[in-house]
Amino acid sequence: MAGTQSNSEVMHIEDRDIKHVSKETVAKLIQLSHEAKEQTYCPYSKFRVGAALLTLDNSVHTGCNVENACYNLGMCAERNVIAKAVSEGHRRFKAIAIASDMSDQFISPCGGCRQFMREFGSNWDVYLSKPDGSYMKMTVEELLPVSFGPKDLTKKKVSYIPNNN
Repeated sequence: MAGTQSNSEVMHIEDRDIKHVSKETVAKLIQLSHEAKEQTYCPYSKFRVGAALLTLDNSVHTGCNVENACYNLGMCAERNVIAKAVSEGHRRFKAIAIASDMSDQFISPCGGCRQFMREFGSNWDVYLSKPDGSYMKMTVEELLPVSFGPKDLTKKKVSYIPNNN
């Protein structure tokens, strides 16, 4: 691990394998997702969620959920951290770890977050964790099977769409 993270820095993890994530890296991502959870702004639901995202170049971005009095304007941790990484130029990811305060089951992303993750590929790892550090590994494909993605927009469509006005 290179240094600590401030609001303007991006951390890096030494993980040489392009496709697979080492156990040490998974443990660090889960730890960082739980640390990110501490920054949550959730005065309405009291449901804290943190996320840590690993890019292909091994940089790590963290994010948390941010609620709003107009409930539908809130931002989930998963979408927050992906948007943060995209704004820094990243488009491909190795893994994301997600944390909450639920101790009897693993946190799972909402449907909107699953679709948001899918935008950036379906074959990357998602680690659903508990506060004790235990986790369950899935892929985006397993979380959102038979999904709709960017390539679906280029598939053949009917050539004539009637105007129903």
